[in-house]
Amino acid sequence: MEITSHLCRRIGLAFGLFVLLVAPVASAPVTFVFASDVHYGINRGNFRGAANVESRVVNAAMVRKINGLPAAILPKDDGLRSGEAVGPVDFIVVTGDISNRQELYPIHVQSAAVSWGQFAEGFLKPLTLKDASGRSAPLFLLPGNHDVSNAIGSPSKLLPETDATAMAEIFNRMMLPTKPRTKDTYRYATDKVQFSKNIGGAHCVFLTIWPDRAARAWIERDLKNVPATTPVFLFCHDQPDIEAKHLTNPNGKRDINKHDKFENVVDEICASGTTVDVETTVEQRALAAFLKTHPNIAAYFHGNANWNEFYTWKGPDGDLVLPVFRVDSPIKGKDSGKDETKLSFQVVTYDTAAKRLTSRECRWNALGREDTDTTPVAWGASRTVRLP
Repeated sequence: MEITSHLCRRIGLAFGLFVLLVAPVASAPVTFVFASDVHYGINRGNFRGAANVESRVVNAAMVRKINGLPAAILPKDDGLRSGEAVGPVDFIVVTGDISNRQELYPIHVQSAAVSWGQFAEGFLKPLTLKDASGRSAPLFLLPGNHDVSNAIGSPSKLLPETDATAMAEIFNRMMLPTKPRTKDTYRYATDKVQFSKNIGGAHCVFLTIWPDRAARAWIERDLKNVPATTPVFLFCHDQPDIEAKHLTNPNGKRDINKHDKFENVVDEICASGTTVDVETTVEQRALAAFLKTHPNIAAYFHGNANWNEFYTWKGPDGDLVLPVFRVDSPIKGKDSGKDETKLSFQVVTYDTAAKRLTSRECRWNALGREDTDTTPVAWGASRTVRLP
């Protein structure tokens, strides 16, 4: 009997160890900061009692508020980690327009090289956020249409005509090429950001501008190694209902010119029409069809349109349900440009074990001209969605 009992205990311990080894480890909640459209090179109309304030001044103030987030208390709502301190931040995402387009008219905007230098000094260098392990929180950067136009040219007059500094720096940081690109060796046709990383049980996909045909083919290959039960998050600059002007010119030589006004920042020829005013129904329908084949693509994060909004993209035919998170711009905000108390970025928390994601609008200048670097942030709108 003793031998049998002892043997059973041995078997039980071995089985318990086996379960520990093979059972999936529950993921802890992940928190990240989402911002976009910092537009180094132009000025904001008003900020904290001053007029015509340089973007580097405004963005520096935003970075200081981001650095203070760990001590901020999340609102008591129905979202994840309600009422808790933000605490460690696992990563930060900025989805483009690091540099403003270096236009000559109506005022001459500084080059992409100067704008990137200001971003590196005033945004990258001062960030102090740490993840739960005490390491510096990684910063994921994506290009916007202004960054791309600086590299390849624009329908508007640029000076210099091209400057690929920002694009080369973003590409090097995200893709870690064996031979880093320079402003002279960077080639937009081949040097795209297409990058993915598993973070806290979710598969995060980072793309240049928009999930066009080539990007979708890459995602298709990438997701072959991702279980259908794993939530996938897409990060890019443009909204799902892409603007026609960002597509490639369907006319004549398909070049960038001031007459047609196509920017050619997406390597997909516009099939919806021949002017930048058309609705991009064909392109949207192709994206919607792709998303339907990957129902675990659970959230889409973008900038470009410059206001805070949580919405559902239903596709051009109204037969899709995709949670979308649009973020404000500190410089060109549609709403915050008129009311600086609405300046915001988003603080996003997801928990793949609980199958939920909550994004909260973090108003980092809630007192307007009376706000300071030590004023607590305020919380605006929020949205919680279910994950696969």
